[in-house]
Amino acid sequence: MPRVLRISPRIYPDGLPAPRNMFATAAILLTIMMAVLDGTIVNVALPTIANDQGVTPAHAIWVVTAYQLAIVVALLPLSALGEAIGFRKVNLCGIALFGVASALCAMAPTIELLTAARVLQGLGAAAIMSINAAIMRHVFPQAKLGQAIGWIAMTVSVSAAAGPTIASAILAVGSWHWLFLINLPISALAIAIGFFSLPFNAPSRARFDYISAILNVLTFGGLVAALGNVGIESDPLLIAAQFATSLIAGVFLVRRQLSRPRPMLPLDLLRLPVFACSIASSVAGFCAMMIAFVTMPFYFHDVLGYSATMTGLLMTPWPLAAAIVAPLAGKLADSYSPVRLTGIGMGLFAAGLYGITLAAGSDGYGAIVATLALCGAGFGLFQAPNNRLMLTSAPRDRSGGASGLLSTARLTGQSIGAALAAILIGTSGMFDLQTIMLVASGSALLSALICEGRRHALRTGLIASNV
Repeated sequence: MPRVLRISPRIYPDGLPAPRNMFATAAILLTIMMAVLDGTIVNVALPTIANDQGVTPAHAIWVVTAYQLAIVVALLPLSALGEAIGFRKVNLCGIALFGVASALCAMAPTIELLTAARVLQGLGAAAIMSINAAIMRHVFPQAKLGQAIGWIAMTVSVSAAAGPTIASAILAVGSWHWLFLINLPISALAIAIGFFSLPFNAPSRARFDYISAILNVLTFGGLVAALGNVGIESDPLLIAAQFATSLIAGVFLVRRQLSRPRPMLPLDLLRLPVFACSIASSVAGFCAMMIAFVTMPFYFHDVLGYSATMTGLLMTPWPLAAAIVAPLAGKLADSYSPVRLTGIGMGLFAAGLYGITLAAGSDGYGAIVATLALCGAGFGLFQAPNNRLMLTSAPRDRSGGASGLLSTARLTGQSIGAALAAILIGTSGMFDLQTIMLVASGSALLSALICEGRRHALRTGLIASNV
């Protein structure tokens, strides 16, 4: 039997040997692609699903919301479970759950059962996304970790960009059910490859904290739900209740975590200055990204009057540039200071966001395409090195907590950005692109200042490097 097809429980201290590391990487990237695609691919089919099920658009939107909420509330509990029982088990079970839930989505006879199946699918996606970076730390040696994180960033960018196109192609030849059925062969292939190649790690065997898991659901679920309702015509009392639930549960969650040796919410890692700065810069950076990424399609379609196809084409340079730059930035982060790369990348991102306001008044597509490409390139230069800093600044046995908090920071920033975008669009009588982009570039500039402050503190010895 070939060596790669033998399941070896050996724990490698600094990455898997070749070619097992390549097979493990393929399994991880396949599952990331699948989870990210299902976060965007269903959006295009919402009108079709609503008509098929005979429900209102507001009712159909819960098919998307349920998936996102399930991911947010399960990220940290599942990353803690991965540390306790092993990342490999959580990942393979997550892929299996995702595949089964995809089949249930395709067979769902009612919108209620479809939404319930999407919750299960979101839990499977959370198991995949919460620990993918942690598994990569066990697949590759630390000297090549930046390159591996760059591949993850590239996969996320390409999958997010390709989602609407793939959905349109599937719906052109089949029903919306096939949006879920295509996950079955991908899940089976990822399990087959991952079963033989994914690394083993030494589990902590810590007892799972169910009370903290419930408090985590109330804290992050309440926060994301409240942010999602801000800026739209929702009951102010409902929004206030959601924020209050999140705040109260958050207080109890923090108090409980401070007394535990391996907390589910890894507050102990936030005591590491490099890690804390990486988290803060990530939240601010993803907030800026989401403000622009949500509002620009409305500007192209509603203000300039471009078709949906042209709007999609004009938005393409952003994720395409990020997909090209991210793996290069990850490779550079293995040879040069990732701290410096993050500041440069976020500075370019802020400049690109502000440049959109200048390019909007020019004739033709060239200027706007160039500024959007600059945004994507700047963010790609920031993301992979920043994620590498997050992972390597945490102890190796806390990779699960670091990976879970990494994903939580991304989703929190995106939720805040989406809420700000809704407020900026909804509170103005007309679409004020300049104000929107100033807010977005200001958030990116804040992220850049955090990155540069971290670099200055490390250079002057104000904080010690643990990477």
